[in-house]
Amino acid sequence: MSAIVQSLAEVVIIAIDLYIWILIASAVLSWLIAFNVVNTRNQFVGTIADFLWRITEPALRPIRRLMPNLGGIDISPVILILLLIFLSRLIVRMVF
Repeated sequence: MSAIVQSLAEVVIIAIDLYIWILIASAVLSWLIAFNVVNTRNQFVGTIADFLWRITEPALRPIRRLMPNLGGIDISPVILILLLIFLSRLIVRMVF
């Protein structure tokens, strides 16, 4: 049974790592859009931006509600990434 638990833990850790990369991609794309480096009128860019927003916004929204107003600086992705890294390391210590 421990092999099954280890395998499931590995899958969860891989999913956490993938989500961290998605958060990073979403943050970088939002900066590129904000500084007019990429144009959201481009269908491909718009589709990617919409996908990244839909997949990251449900996890970021509760953090944004708890955070005080920092004058236009959004650090919720950083906080979520730190929480996910903590969760990943906690799983590694508990299972392995």
